[in-house]
Amino acid sequence: MDCLFCRIVSSEIPATVVYEDKNSLAFLDHRPLFAGHTLLVPREHVETLGELSPSLVEPYFKAAQLLARAVESGLDAEGTFVAMNNRVSQSVPHLHVHVVPRRRKDALKGFFWPRTKYKSDEEMEIIRQKISAKIKQVEN
Repeated sequence: MDCLFCRIVSSEIPATVVYEDKNSLAFLDHRPLFAGHTLLVPREHVETLGELSPSLVEPYFKAAQLLARAVESGLDAEGTFVAMNNRVSQSVPHLHVHVVPRRRKDALKGFFWPRTKYKSDEEMEIIRQKISAKIKQVEN
């Protein structure tokens, strides 16, 4: 098993576990953005959200919601940043949700992404149409 997170789930590699249920496991990130930065992984190995079994989507996101509430209240944070990468910028190819405690003026301004604007309303409409068309294909 080469997957780091699968090795953590199987207890082959130790981790500082903060939550577990039959479908998922949450542990402290060993290189946190801030103390309390937690990763939630499904026990089943899947690389992306699109590969997560439909029957696991609801319990996985309920666990993410629970974890976000616990990180915020347990660490007296003013909020949380909850994020997921799918392939690009995914340092471990195993689905995971980051839950990061946030405080005003914590220097995580806009996270790391530059914001842009659409060139025109027409460009925005073309993008909307492409996504909407794919939603119809994926649903069927």
